[in-house]
Amino acid sequence: MTMKTSKKVNEYRADPEVAVAYFRRTVPFDQLDEELLRRLARHCKLDFYPKGTRILVMGESEVNYLYLIQRGAVSKFIVDPQGTVSLKDVRGEGQFFGALGIIQRSRANVDVEAVEDTFCLLLPKEQFLWLLENQPQFAAYYLKDISDQLVNTAYSELRQHKLKRRTSEDLLLFSNTVGDIVGRAAVSVDQDLTIQSAAALMAQQRIGSLLVHVPARPEEIVGIITDRDLRSKVVAAGLDYQQPVSRIMSSPVQKVLSQTLCFDVLLAMLSRGIHHLAVEQGGRIVGVVTSNDIMSLQGNSPYYLFKEIVNQDRISGLYPLAQKIPDVIRSLLKEGGKASHITRMIAIINDHILTRLLTLLEAELGSPPVPYCWLLLGSEGRREQTFKTDQDNALLYADPRDQRQHTEAVRYFTELADKAADHLANCGYPPCPGEIMARNPRWRQPYSVWQGYFASWVCEPNPQELLNATIFFDFKPGFGEVKLAEELRDYLVEKTRRQDIFLLHLARQALTARAPLSFFRNFIVEKDGEYKNRLDIKHKGIASYADFARIFSLKHGIKETNTLARFKVLADEGYLDRQLAKAAEASYELMMQLRLLHQLEQLEQGILPDNHIDPADLTDLERRMLKESFRVLERLQAILETNYPAS
Repeated sequence: MTMKTSKKVNEYRADPEVAVAYFRRTVPFDQLDEELLRRLARHCKLDFYPKGTRILVMGESEVNYLYLIQRGAVSKFIVDPQGTVSLKDVRGEGQFFGALGIIQRSRANVDVEAVEDTFCLLLPKEQFLWLLENQPQFAAYYLKDISDQLVNTAYSELRQHKLKRRTSEDLLLFSNTVGDIVGRAAVSVDQDLTIQSAAALMAQQRIGSLLVHVPARPEEIVGIITDRDLRSKVVAAGLDYQQPVSRIMSSPVQKVLSQTLCFDVLLAMLSRGIHHLAVEQGGRIVGVVTSNDIMSLQGNSPYYLFKEIVNQDRISGLYPLAQKIPDVIRSLLKEGGKASHITRMIAIINDHILTRLLTLLEAELGSPPVPYCWLLLGSEGRREQTFKTDQDNALLYADPRDQRQHTEAVRYFTELADKAADHLANCGYPPCPGEIMARNPRWRQPYSVWQGYFASWVCEPNPQELLNATIFFDFKPGFGEVKLAEELRDYLVEKTRRQDIFLLHLARQALTARAPLSFFRNFIVEKDGEYKNRLDIKHKGIASYADFARIFSLKHGIKETNTLARFKVLADEGYLDRQLAKAAEASYELMMQLRLLHQLEQLEQGILPDNHIDPADLTDLERRMLKESFRVLERLQAILETNYPAS
C-alpha cells in the first residue's frame, strides 16, 4: 500500500464555536474559563487526514501545533535501525499528540499515522507554550502524559538497555526520590584536566558523565561533561584532545535536591531538554542521575515487554514474559489509564504473545498445508480482556482442494491447536471451561463449514446454541491469513442484517439480564452464597452493554467488534441518539474501570480475580455513578424491547 504523506495544513480557521465546544468537553481545557477558551479558539485551525496519512515523521517533521483529535484515531510508533516497528500508542477522539516535540523544541520524536479518517483541531505551539507557562494545572496534565514517553535522544540507548525485573512496589516514579536511585558517588575532575584523560577516566570507571571542579577545591563544582559532549563537541567538531575539559563542559551544573520525587525529576529533564542532573544533598553534590536511570524505573513498561516478546526464539521463553502482563497493566492502571486503554493494551500484548508463539510453532511443524487464520472470540475478539482471561479461540482454514490435502490439514491443525493450547496454558491463559477453543475439533474447521455454522445459527436459531454462538459473532483475526476472517465477517454481516427472527432471539436472550436496580433504585445483590452482598458487574452490566451494541451492529451491518467502537459507529451513522451513545460509552467505561480496579486489588491480595464487586466498598460518588450507568442500561434495554417486543 502506498503511504500518503501529510499535506500542508489548510490555511483556514476552525469555526470558533466548534473549537470552544470541543474544549468544553476535553480535559484539561474544560478547566479553563470561557473567555480564555474563546481566545484560544480564534487561533485554532482544522485539518483532515485520510486514513493512512503519515502526519508526523520522526526526526524530520517540525511540530508547530498541538494536534487535538476531534474525530478519528492515530497510531504513534517508532522504527528502529533494523526496521522493526514498535507500536507506542494509539490515540483517539479527545486525545492529542505533538506535545513532547513542542516542549522539547525538537522535531517529531515518533511517527504518527492516521489509522482512520481523522479530523484534528490544531492549536499553535505559541498558544500551547503560553498555557503551560501560565496555567499550572494545565501544564501538570500534559507534563505527566509525556513523562511516560521516552525522551527522543534516549531511544537508541534504551533499545540496547536490558531492563531488570522489579519486585518492589510499582509506580516507582511516584514513590521514590531521586536520592533513592543514585547508585554511586559522583566522580569529579579538575577543570584543567585534558579531554583525553577525562575520556579515559570515564571508560575506566564505566560512567557517562564527570563533574568538573576548580583546581584544588573538589567541593566547588563548576560544570559537567557527558559522553554526549565527547561525541558532539570533540569528535564531531575535531577538537584537540589535549584541550582542558573546561572547553566542553556545561556550566553551571543543573541540580536537583535528593528528596525530589523521580516523577518531578523526569518532568524537569523533559521541560529543560537535558539528560543529566546533579543530585544535591546537605549542600553538596552526591551523584548524577540520567534520563536513562529514571526511565529504568518503568521496568513494567509495555515497550520493554514488546521487545522481549518479539526477540524470543524459544516458546518456553514466552512463559515468564506472559506472567509480566499483570505488572505492566497494574502500572498503567494505577497511573490513571482509562479502562479502554488498559484493555486495548492487554489485547495488544496478548496478540504479541500469540503471534510469536504460533510463528515459532510453524517453524517447528513446518508450513501449513493450506492457509489458515487463528480466530479470537468473545472478549478477546472485542479487545476487552481484563486480568481474568481464558482461552477463547477457534481455527479457520481454507477449504482443501482434495481428500489428500484435507487429511494433511486435519493432521497439521490438530497438532498445531493442541500444542498451542498447552503453551497458552503455560503462559497463564487457562483453557475455556466450555471448550470453545481451537483444540476442540468442532471449532477447528474449513471455511465452508464455518459458513454452515453461521448460516445455521442465523437462519434456524436454537436458543441453547445461541448461548455459545454470541461468542463467535465477535470474532476477529488473531494470526495468519487475515483475509479468511474478513471474508467470513462479510458473510456473517450479509447473513444477519435482514434476519429479524434471529435478532429477536438475540434480543430476548439479552433482556433476561436486567439492570440490577430495585424499584427504589438500590442495587440488587446476591442474597447468599459465596458472593453474598456482591454484584456481578460483568454479567449484570458489562455484558448487557456488549449485547446491545452487538445486536444493533448486526442489525445495521456494522463490522466493528469492540463495544465502544460499535456505539460510536451507531451514533455516527444515525442509528442511535448521539447523546445516549455518549452516555453509554461513559457508563461502559466506568463499569470496566471498576472491574479492573477490583481485579487488581484481588491480585495484590493473592486472590484469583473475579467480577463480583461489593457496592459497600465503593465511594459515594462511585455508587452514584454506577447507579446512573445502570439507568443508562435501562434506557438501552427499553430500546431493545421496542424494536423486538415479546410475542
